[in-house]
Amino acid sequence: MRIVYNFMKIAYPVTYEAQPEGGFTVTFPDFPEAITEGDTIEQARFNAGECLSLVLDVRMELEDSIPFPLLSEEVEVVEPDAATQAALLVHLTRESEHKSLSELAYALGSSWHSVKRLENPVIRQLSSNWNVRRRYLGKG
Repeated sequence: MRIVYNFMKIAYPVTYEAQPEGGFTVTFPDFPEAITEGDTIEQARFNAGECLSLVLDVRMELEDSIPFPLLSEEVEVVEPDAATQAALLVHLTRESEHKSLSELAYALGSSWHSVKRLENPVIRQLSSNWNVRRRYLGKG
């Protein structure tokens, strides 16, 4: 087994199963709750990325465990979207170092709230887009 985690990107194994009636069912061995589908293999691959990103976002938000992806040599992988991947890399690195958010904030010379935003792609996306933030706050 090899770990696909190199501080630059992370990817998880995915399984595409052709269905007799057409289309593909997509599952993730590391995340039993992550299931999606697509009419074509291209659509299934696209949906897999979105599904993986959503599951990782929810697990980070709920502070549930997130496994490191362990892969064999001949397995297809999917990467989460860029915002989720960045948040996940901060989260997994912090966990592997056994550091709290407060310790990371201190090391970065930042506030706890700023560091928490690093691990929450939804908040980070909202705070980086003024129009979305205004709508989210009910001011737009």
